[in-house]
Amino acid sequence: MIHSMTGYARKEFKGDWGTAVWEIRSVNQRYLETYFRLPESFRNLEAVLRERFRQGLERGKIECNLRFESQVSQGQLQINEALAEQLIDNALWVIDRAGQGQLNPVDILRWPGVMEGEEQDMDALNVILLTAFDEVFKEFIAARRSEGDKLKALLEQRLEGVAVEAAKVREHMPAILNWQRQRLLDRLAEAKVELEPTRIEQEIVLLAQKIDVAEELDRLDMHVTETRKIIGKGGACGRRLDFMMQEFNRESNTLASKSINAEVTQAAVELKVLIEQMREQIQNVE
Repeated sequence: MIHSMTGYARKEFKGDWGTAVWEIRSVNQRYLETYFRLPESFRNLEAVLRERFRQGLERGKIECNLRFESQVSQGQLQINEALAEQLIDNALWVIDRAGQGQLNPVDILRWPGVMEGEEQDMDALNVILLTAFDEVFKEFIAARRSEGDKLKALLEQRLEGVAVEAAKVREHMPAILNWQRQRLLDRLAEAKVELEPTRIEQEIVLLAQKIDVAEELDRLDMHVTETRKIIGKGGACGRRLDFMMQEFNRESNTLASKSINAEVTQAAVELKVLIEQMREQIQNVE
């Protein structure tokens, strides 16, 4: 199955250690890029998280956020006096230089690191948070898989449309060739030009070769078959699908350039619309 590069997962975890919220979101990107917003005390987890993303994903711009609130009981808080004094001195210096303002003690207490509680076992806490991350990561992968299923259905629908349009053109080709043959004969009659039957047949053959699109139609059918195989195989197939869209475009452009009939022109336009719709959706395929 194919995966979308768009996904989202969020989950909250609680314990006697506090509350943690993991949030993962992603959008399409040519390569795999990971960005983290972690509390300073958990920056050491970034390398581990980055490796887990690398092992589980191929492409996408990933944003991973962690919000953490420690559970501190009453009577456990202590003031980091050295940090508080430094903050007070700096605040008073700014007030003195600015010539206005006042010092709010509550703001000093709210400064990260001023109020300290009992130190937690960070190694044990890291294990808990990584286990929680793995749970959210599974939900995130499932979300990308669900979006991938929707993309697969859309692509298969458009591929069926391409096959139908190619079949329409193939069905019209004998009539088009006969029409072109009669048109040549009528023009020769109007111009009162008499040619040997052999020469007329040669001209008809040349015209038929110029407007013949059998090769383009065969290639379109081959591309439809190959694209279906790629989608069926799944995995990280976005780049291969993008290449197939280039091949589809090449054949549809050639078909349009050879068109001398309203039905063929209409089919060529419809093919371009279908291919562009697929190309847009494929930009989200991993």
